Amino acid sequence: MKTHESPVDQFDAEALKELRPENQLGKTALVLAAVCVAAWFSNIVNGSPLLDALPGMLILYVMVIIGLVVGRFCPFYLPSVAWVSLISIIATLPFFPGNGWIIARLAEVDFLAVVTPVLAYAGLALTGREFAMFKQTGWKLVIVALLVFTGTFIGSAVVAHVML
Repeated sequence: MKTHESPVDQFDAEALKELRPENQLGKTALVLAAVCVAAWFSNIVNGSPLLDALPGMLILYVMVIIGLVVGRFCPFYLPSVAWVSLISIIATLPFFPGNGWIIARLAEVDFLAVVTPVLAYAGLALTGREFAMFKQTGWKLVIVALLVFTGTFIGSAVVAHVML
């Protein structure tokens, strides 16, 4: 490694492509299953029984896996989140067979309880690229982040105060 080369430069486009979830379906399916189990247990937060949310969690799991498989074998690239969203939207459209049953099962899942741990993980998942960027920007990034957070909080409070 050259002295001016950062760890981020070591990865080429092909290596990064191989790290995408749709290119590691087996590993992604196992991690997704663990996340679904954790999200299923977090559904207790709203006081609903676990067994009521089980079909909805299984439907969510299947929708994500189908989206990843479509993304893997589609001849053009689209991010996995787009494929998963598209599959989920299609499965809940009024003309889709069984959409009423799917929507009824998904209604049993408390989505706020499900997305809170996922968003917490997404906020903590830092890669080498983010660390390299932080090293380059240093303390300036912290000041900008604090200003953005403060502005967002104050703006949200003002809107809430005016609207409510």
